[in-house]
Amino acid sequence: MKRKFLTNLLLLLFLNLLVKPFWILGIDRSVQNAVGTEQYGFYFSLFSLSVLLNIVLDMGITQYNTRAVARDPGLLAQYLPGIAVLKLLLAMAYACLCLGAGLLLGYNRAQFVMLGVLVFNQFLASFLLYLRSNLAGLHLFRTDSILSVTDRLIMIVVCGLLLWGGITHRPFRIEWFVYAQTFSYLLTLGTAWLLVRRQAGKIRPVKEAALWKGLFRKSLPFALLVLLMAMYYRVDSVMLERMLPDGKYQAGLYAQAFRLLDTLGMFAFLFASLLLPIFSRMIRKGERTDELAGLAFRLLMVPSFIISSALIFFREPLMDMLYRGSTAASGMILAILMVAFLGVAAGYIFGTLLTANGSLKVMNILAFLALAGNVILNLFWIPRYGATGSALASMITQLTVSLLQFVVVCRIMHLKMGPARWLPWVLFLVITPAAGWILSSVVAIPFWPAFAASVAAPVLLSLILRLIPFREILSILQSGRDEEGGYHTAYPV
Repeated sequence: MKRKFLTNLLLLLFLNLLVKPFWILGIDRSVQNAVGTEQYGFYFSLFSLSVLLNIVLDMGITQYNTRAVARDPGLLAQYLPGIAVLKLLLAMAYACLCLGAGLLLGYNRAQFVMLGVLVFNQFLASFLLYLRSNLAGLHLFRTDSILSVTDRLIMIVVCGLLLWGGITHRPFRIEWFVYAQTFSYLLTLGTAWLLVRRQAGKIRPVKEAALWKGLFRKSLPFALLVLLMAMYYRVDSVMLERMLPDGKYQAGLYAQAFRLLDTLGMFAFLFASLLLPIFSRMIRKGERTDELAGLAFRLLMVPSFIISSALIFFREPLMDMLYRGSTAASGMILAILMVAFLGVAAGYIFGTLLTANGSLKVMNILAFLALAGNVILNLFWIPRYGATGSALASMITQLTVSLLQFVVVCRIMHLKMGPARWLPWVLFLVITPAAGWILSSVVAIPFWPAFAASVAAPVLLSLILRLIPFREILSILQSGRDEEGGYHTAYPV
């Protein structure tokens, strides 16, 4: 399983490093610069609202389906037709809730029109994630990896033409950005449907009412978990836009730094997308997960700390380079959110392990407490500190949740992640930020060489201290040929 994890992780990272940084920092950032901070804040708050409520589109079905198909691949042919119909019904309920929330929040006509398109986009994205969950459950990770970047690749082409292709002389409009998302999701969804339908082979439908009842009962804890986590991750920008007189501007300011958090979060999420089906199958077979969890933790947390440290110390020149009219507050928000990212990354390891184990009650309790704490902190800090207060609330929430998840994993699953080697970790955690501070504030070096050195030096240090087990990774990768997937219901992709 370690070899399967490593080989597919390398493919996922390669594809996502090829596509998503350019999408986030090239396209998404350029769109904000083209339309302005206030107009992008207008879009970003509506987008966040659509994400907050999108659990209604899924009701935990995707996470449950990944775990279920990984444990019993034959369920794909049984579940596919019933879940497809159910997703359409849930989409209607989701649309009513989102538009109803828009009424309660006092949105105007322009906001309603954009919210309607974003609602449709969220439905397409949710259905795409469900289809991909079947491929992940079958351990067809390479196929899933390609689909994970297809929608962004299409959006890069479309938005790139609109921004720089000279096909229009009109100023770029935020609506074009939203419609480009619709087009890319439709194409990717059609491709994913054909691939999953091919894997399902002969459909063995069950009575839809009985299937839906069973699915709701089993997936409800997953649904609640996804809802609570989405809310404490995304509620900040909605509260900013509603609570402050200059709410759109503050939400746009927050979005500048949040974009980098979201970019790094995408890469951390790749670990979770691989680990959930792998952990689920290992637990079903009664295998220990300690070694894989420990390896995944080191592979994720060491680079996360290095990147976060570099972005913190070089925050102001970086934000000045990325955005027009960035302020000192932009850099401070970025620094705070980079600390929060460490909690996000750790949660993708320990939270995924608890989810695969079925420990959803304790996960939901932790998520509820996190949401309550996050909202309370935002209510106090947004009026006083604006977007900076939201960033502080997010940081405290993410770090607290990840620490509690680690404690719970150790107690429930008796997790042992190898012998304690405190000295290398202490040296790494002290020297990495020290190097960032020296390179950014003490020595007179141009930005790019200094930034590159603040990343390269800790990477070299982590290899010297053996925090990244380079020899072990090579040994695992050379241990034998690994075929994609372990089960096919019909034809191989």
